[in-house]
Amino acid sequence: MGSSLGVVCEGRGPVVAVEWERVGQPGFDRIVEALVHRVYDATARVEVVNGRGGDDGIDIKVTHGSRVRIFQLKYYPDGFPTTAHKRRRKSIRQSFTRAVQHQPWEWILVVPCTLTTAEREFVTSLAAGQTVRVGVWDRAKLDGLLATHSDLEASFTRNQLFEAAKVYGQERALLMDGVRDVSARVTALGQQADGLDDHWTVDFARQGETVVHMLRAKHPRAHEVSPVEITLTGNGPLTPDLALAVRRSLGFGLPKEVVLPRGAVESLTVSGPDWLAGEHRDVEVRWRPADKVPLAETAVEVAFFDGEHVTACYPGTLAHVGRGSVGRSVRVDLAGGSLELMIPSASGASASLRFTFALEKLEPAAGLRLLRIYERIAAGGAFEVRASAGVIGGGELPPRPEAARQEAARLRGYIEDLEGVQRHCEQYFPVPDELTPADRIALRMARRLLQGHCVASPFLRQARFTLNGQDSPTLRSLLSGEPHAVRGSTAAFALTLAGRHLELGPAHFYHPHVTVRPVDGECFRHLLHDAAPGSGWTPVPLELPGFTEPR
Repeated sequence: MGSSLGVVCEGRGPVVAVEWERVGQPGFDRIVEALVHRVYDATARVEVVNGRGGDDGIDIKVTHGSRVRIFQLKYYPDGFPTTAHKRRRKSIRQSFTRAVQHQPWEWILVVPCTLTTAEREFVTSLAAGQTVRVGVWDRAKLDGLLATHSDLEASFTRNQLFEAAKVYGQERALLMDGVRDVSARVTALGQQADGLDDHWTVDFARQGETVVHMLRAKHPRAHEVSPVEITLTGNGPLTPDLALAVRRSLGFGLPKEVVLPRGAVESLTVSGPDWLAGEHRDVEVRWRPADKVPLAETAVEVAFFDGEHVTACYPGTLAHVGRGSVGRSVRVDLAGGSLELMIPSASGASASLRFTFALEKLEPAAGLRLLRIYERIAAGGAFEVRASAGVIGGGELPPRPEAARQEAARLRGYIEDLEGVQRHCEQYFPVPDELTPADRIALRMARRLLQGHCVASPFLRQARFTLNGQDSPTLRSLLSGEPHAVRGSTAAFALTLAGRHLELGPAHFYHPHVTVRPVDGECFRHLLHDAAPGSGWTPVPLELPGFTEPR
């Protein structure tokens, strides 16, 4: 079994600040645009308008509801003192005047220098007599925002670092060749990890700010030569579902992943080689099954016994054999189902069997096989999973509750009816996901008819006749009001099921006591044309639980 441990690793490399004097106007614009997007994208709409130096006095526009912020970018690395840079102040004022025409809620000047007191007063004075707020993003503000969004700072200082790295031959350390350098560095780090121990190594992955470590044996006997023991201390009892998952996976070696969340684990202690040993807290533990080992033999059979006599035997595929701290496990795959056997190591302890199946997408014949296996398990008794080399596992099963066995019998009856009708009509399709009560009754009637029986139809309580104008004693007798027997025929008796038209063949209908309609609300009776039932026209019961037999 392998394990993985999530540990959050924090920290930053050496900080390299943006050299504002060297980035130039285009670089300055790109950095500010990125910062504005990062600060406001989550709550507002950010637009870069007209490029730099647009005539409308807007470089970047941020709209949040009815409030509009306008950013004006001026690349003045050495500021705009009164005596030396009158043109710069004039340009700032003109930009502000054009921007005010858009009625912004706030106007912000962005410059790459640290403003003097006089320069800041000049900017704030622009708001005199105006309703707009005026602000400044100067060098200190920009450096602070880059420190908060360190990934942006790193992306914009790569060129500076690259120039320095070339001096020391460390271009790859900065990943200047993109993902190719990432792959090369990870491979090299993996090779370093492989050299930590002769028997074990650590695979690793980064998921956001979490580093996941996966302990991996270098050879099959690593656990014997250099044992590694992992001790988990929990924060109170596990939930029932999680406790069952731990028992199945760790206790019996079933191939299921177990996730112990941070709240369930107080500490994880690893005992083993010095480089690996230690205690970890605030961790999530994911216990994954080891890579599947090819089995020497996969063809098996599941046999059920009554004493020494084999009562049933079903073929399957051996999918898994595992071992854990409590016992061993065996899993056999069947068409549409799976059988899991857990066998404790303790002498005299009872084995347990878990059988799961789904009838979806299976034809009735395959579904019947699964239901018969389930009924064998529900009845209780001895069973074995065996291969040609011998018995793999087995045990004595206790009988299931009577209600579970009755439910299985009802479901088997439905599938048997469906299988019989499909076989007669030579139309084969999977078991329908849903069946209405009327469809279920019609299906049972069809099956009884195919078995040669006469059935009373709850769907035919009256018959319609068309008179041809010819008089006869029989017709007068029928219309006299006295009950008489009536018999007729249909060229094709059919039912519609799962969107399919299933024809059973020509059939008779009959009732022994008819006036204009059957007396006492009784139903007409059906019989297939070629049937010769020993009971004549006496209907057999449909025997559907919860359904009143038609008369």
